[in-house]
Amino acid sequence: MNYGKKAADLFEEGYNCAQAVTVAFCDMTGLEPDYAARLSSSFGGGMGRMREVCGAVSGMLLVAGILYGYDSKTDDAAKKAHYTVVQELAGKFREEHGSIICRELLNTRDTDPAPTPRTPEYYKLRPCAQMVWTAAEILEAYIAEHPVA
Repeated sequence: MNYGKKAADLFEEGYNCAQAVTVAFCDMTGLEPDYAARLSSSFGGGMGRMREVCGAVSGMLLVAGILYGYDSKTDDAAKKAHYTVVQELAGKFREEHGSIICRELLNTRDTDPAPTPRTPEYYKLRPCAQMVWTAAEILEAYIAEHPVA
């Protein structure tokens, strides 16, 4: 499956960047799409349009946590192993786009919580569809190399 295209299509349908990536992988996570959308809704626009970590990256890492995360309070080796995965995935995104920070990727500091209307001009000016495509492709490639147990 082409998860990059699926995520970009979901973004263009109106999901925020984090939701688009998270919902794209519902077949792998077992989450219902509406639940995945709610779970990831806070991370769009770099965490509620605060322009911090890119929502596409947050969605990618949320899915990675579901698939590869740890649940022990005391297993430091598992925590280290998972944080290594997180750093690898985020690093690949950074290599591709130069940053994982929304305001740097979009060259904006607009933190108005009101979403920008999704017009044809919006899609021409915003690289967000490409960001979700990249995040989903990175995760898809990682999963192919590291099958989920």
